[in-house]
Amino acid sequence: MDISITQRLSFKQASLTVLVAFILGTALSVIQVGIDYASEDASINREISALMEISHNPAARIAYNIDAELAQELVLGLLRSPAVISAEIIDNSHMTLASVSRPPDTDRYRLFSDFLFGERRHFETPLFVSHSPQEALGLLRLEVDTYAFGSHFLRRAMLTLLTGFARSLLLSLILLVLFYFMLTKPLTEVIRALSGRDLHTPNHSKLPCPRGHERDEIGILVDATNQQLSSIAMEIEQRYAAENRLTEHLNALENVVAARTGELEASNTRLLESNRELQQAKRTALDMALARSAFLANMSHEIRTPLNGLLGMLALSLDGPLSNEQRQQLSIAHDSGKILVELLNDILDLSKFEAGQLELESLPFDLGTMVEDTASLLSQNALPNVELTCLIDPQLPARVLGDPTRVRQIISNLLSNALKFTRFGRVDIHVDSSPAGIRITVRDTGIGIAEAARARIYQPFAQAEIGITRQFGGTGLGLALTRRLCEAMQGRLELESREGFGSKFCAELPLPSYAPAPALPALKGRIAALSSANSGLSELLGRLLPAWGLTYQRLDTDASLLGITADLLISDCPECLPGMRPVCNAPILLVTAYGSFLPGEQAHALAPLEQIARPLSRHTLLQALRRGLGQEMESAPAPSPIEQQSGRRARVLLVEDNPVNQLVAKGMLGKLGCEVVLANHGGEALSQLQQGNIDLVLMDCNMPVMDGYEASRRVRQGGHHPGLPIIALTANALSDERERCRAAGMSDYLAKPFRREELAALLERWLPTPADPSAAP
Repeated sequence: MDISITQRLSFKQASLTVLVAFILGTALSVIQVGIDYASEDASINREISALMEISHNPAARIAYNIDAELAQELVLGLLRSPAVISAEIIDNSHMTLASVSRPPDTDRYRLFSDFLFGERRHFETPLFVSHSPQEALGLLRLEVDTYAFGSHFLRRAMLTLLTGFARSLLLSLILLVLFYFMLTKPLTEVIRALSGRDLHTPNHSKLPCPRGHERDEIGILVDATNQQLSSIAMEIEQRYAAENRLTEHLNALENVVAARTGELEASNTRLLESNRELQQAKRTALDMALARSAFLANMSHEIRTPLNGLLGMLALSLDGPLSNEQRQQLSIAHDSGKILVELLNDILDLSKFEAGQLELESLPFDLGTMVEDTASLLSQNALPNVELTCLIDPQLPARVLGDPTRVRQIISNLLSNALKFTRFGRVDIHVDSSPAGIRITVRDTGIGIAEAARARIYQPFAQAEIGITRQFGGTGLGLALTRRLCEAMQGRLELESREGFGSKFCAELPLPSYAPAPALPALKGRIAALSSANSGLSELLGRLLPAWGLTYQRLDTDASLLGITADLLISDCPECLPGMRPVCNAPILLVTAYGSFLPGEQAHALAPLEQIARPLSRHTLLQALRRGLGQEMESAPAPSPIEQQSGRRARVLLVEDNPVNQLVAKGMLGKLGCEVVLANHGGEALSQLQQGNIDLVLMDCNMPVMDGYEASRRVRQGGHHPGLPIIALTANALSDERERCRAAGMSDYLAKPFRREELAALLERWLPTPADPSAAP
């Protein structure tokens, strides 16, 4: 029996073990590199300070005697140090007695060393003789090139990381072999022995147990299988004996029983058998439904718990000091985790649709900003030759009423689908008001959809063609879920497409206006744009700039700027810029693809230049225009409701047993200005509530000793904290979980993994403010 290597238990166990070992090894290597970095950084100052202490007395005597020849010899001796690139001695009249220098070393890895330790460091010490320390004789100055130290650190760091990776690779091979011989091979032997048996004939022989596995789980599995096989053989023998006795009985009664009686008995037999089959089918259906609910609950909890820790720690790391490369890597990891959460939500939502359990919320939210944020998140999936543009109607309501989570799923699925199948050209998302509410249109220049395949793309786990999954990837859930979400909102999803010429999906959603369109900004100035007429940038600027009060003129990419007067020049063509500066002194705003900024030399030659990545949001474009036109508005950030607590920080009791989730929640709450009190289970939470004043409780549901449901019930039954907000934290995202939390006395519900913005919104809702001293709405 052949099983692919990726489906074997040995491979799965080895891969999981190696993944954990690789993460831990990488973390330890990074920590070791960080410690080495701190040590190396300190050693630079220490060694140079020691060198200056050694040189102090000779330099002081030279300055005292004003001996230029000895001063020159001394600075030449200092220059022999690999790190010293400049040395000079200055007397007390600020005249240089001796000065030497040499150029720093050059190397292709010097950029990393300069980033970590700085390119150069300057040291100086006042000169004086020991018997008259108050009399200044001059200064000894040294300029140090840190690359002499940084090169050693870079080699050690690279060696540390490479050895860690090699250890992980060797561990994976060893574990794969061990797990194969310990698990996969004996199980395969049992399967082959079981497959060779004929279950239709009585057979009391036992399956052989693999050697060495008589007392472990495989041996127990073989014993249980042998017992079942023995029972089956006995039942077959009894059935054959019963059939023989029944045949003899029927033969004895054949002459007595009339033909009519035989027909009635046969009919009754068939009826009874049919009833038994119906009962069995009913029991099977109920068991499958219970198993499905349990599986979805377990899957949600087991996947969301580590995802909460992963995304939370990544978000906290992104708030700290990072290099550009580290921030980009962590951002990619964080965005990938978000995509994984969205995939999990799609699967759960599809199951909720099938079970008729999907519930829609009705909340006010900013649809335009949501579209721009979603497009910005997905822009990393766009190829460099694909232009992603957000075209928001200026008259779109500031806020609409609906379910923001489900609307975001619709936008994300339509945009992801368009970017996946578009290799060059444009992907545009239009958001406009319509008589029915809101119209969201996603148009692309991708591969298109054949007429025969349009009905199939809305089926779960199906795509237009078999080769689509192999070439472009995907699960086939996005469009199926999007169509069902539109229908659940009493809207509709329409498709227009030609194979080879792109597609257009239009979602009509009845989202009523909650707040009118905001006032348009008032700007003054003349804007010129170098862009092709069929580009998304031209369409966006032509729609927004005149509405903002600006004079707008579009020029083709090969047009000359002679005679053109403009206060700001906008372009999406980097190749057109080098020839502009001699004839145009206006600031330049360059719109580039995701991660395609001009290098420093070219950007410096075009200064003043600002580079922003597409897709352009309205806020980003407005701020860039104000900076380029010198019309920036200064405004102080408004304090959050959490910072407006009356005289003290809000005290939040965090009840959580998972250490990683404790770190994530504590980090988020700390950044939101809260004082965190920690409890590991419900019993500790009750003790903490008796000891001090708590403004809000974040309660995990599944914990040892006492779970969150029981703890919440005891708090409410005690009567000492009638208005205390208790927010449930759970990895179970099914609809019945919310009702279970409310039945236990909890005030609100937050599903893992959660973002800091979601946590902040809950705190703003439930924490008291000076204007509203009551506990909660």
